[in-house]
Amino acid sequence: MQIEYRPNQTGNIAVVTGEEKVITDVQSALDLVMTARYEGDAEKIAIDKHVVAEDFFILSTGLAGEILQKFTNYRVKAAFYGDFTRYTSKPLRDFIYESNQGHSVFFVSTQEEAVQRLAECAL
Repeated sequence: MQIEYRPNQTGNIAVVTGEEKVITDVQSALDLVMTARYEGDAEKIAIDKHVVAEDFFILSTGLAGEILQKFTNYRVKAAFYGDFTRYTSKPLRDFIYESNQGHSVFFVSTQEEAVQRLAECAL
């Protein structure tokens, strides 16, 4: 896992990339949040979908809901970036659409778009 911290007007944004799965359960997601917060003073995280376990994208597992609830509790804004077009589940597509209408969690195509959306968010 690599984390790059990008400063902007509203604070640092942690950009997470890598080849291995970093978010595999709720505890690993919390570990990432705490790492970003304490190492880079970041409350906004852009996360490459490649570092997220596939179970996150199967809504019936409950993993996405649990993780995003923790993000909300810890006041973390997150943008997941990558190619989500291969997912055909209507509930997941609806979930992504609804998330993108809000101000806390986004699903976008590129790292640049993720950073931009987070930069525009107030904490």
